[in-house]
Amino acid sequence: MRLGLNEKIRLYGFNNLTKTLSFNIYDVCYAKTEKEKQDYIKYIDEQYNSERLTKILCDVTEMIGAHVLNISKQDYEPQGASVNLLITEEALPFNLIDSSCNKGDLSYLKTRETVAGHLDKSHLTVHTYPEFHPNKDISSFRVDIDVSTCGQISPLNALDYLIGSFDSDVITIDYRVRGFTRDVNGQKCFIDHDITSIQDFIDKDTLKKYDATDINVYQSNIYHTKMMIKEIELGNYLFNTDPYELTPSKRMEIRDRLSKEMIEIHAGKNLY
Repeated sequence: MRLGLNEKIRLYGFNNLTKTLSFNIYDVCYAKTEKEKQDYIKYIDEQYNSERLTKILCDVTEMIGAHVLNISKQDYEPQGASVNLLITEEALPFNLIDSSCNKGDLSYLKTRETVAGHLDKSHLTVHTYPEFHPNKDISSFRVDIDVSTCGQISPLNALDYLIGSFDSDVITIDYRVRGFTRDVNGQKCFIDHDITSIQDFIDKDTLKKYDATDINVYQSNIYHTKMMIKEIELGNYLFNTDPYELTPSKRMEIRDRLSKEMIEIHAGKNLY
């Protein structure tokens, strides 16, 4: 039995299906000099620090109809950040919430010397990975986001927001439903909503900007989508450089290098 995301089946007991969305984005940039590379990394670290990432995950929590129980976050040296949210489908009375949880209030963190987040079936995590090579002109930035929920809430509802929250050149999305629950008649239910492709949950105007391909294993409720941006508008990829300051041949060369980098990331292998 399968229904739409907003419909509900009559269950016996708690819906313990686990729905996990893994969302990976890559942003690439042309940075030729050592200073440009360092400036790019600094920009990424400032743009996607743990505070902003926390807001993004809190927004996702609200969109999927869940409630924050606990937040742990960390900025790293020399670069990168991580955030973990423990969430619950239904809002819990304060007297039932573990006293070590901060209930989404980050001011709680200031009262502690250390903070430990724990993972349960319902959680959100994000990690960032800025990188560059001293002998290469292309730098990149990767974000990994995992949203794992149980119950009626679904992480698919937040896909458009996540794509729009980052400069996404290459996107890899995995969605999997695990376990089973039972309806009131005792029949096992291995998935509680209809899905043929992750693309069905992405805005059509967003999809027009990308080449998208699917690899799905329907028998196991495993869905995989890869996306790569179609048009390279050079002004979005040059760091502190006006594209019209470059010769046409140089602009073409940079577009070609950016395109090859994206193709290799999309393919997951070295091709050039």
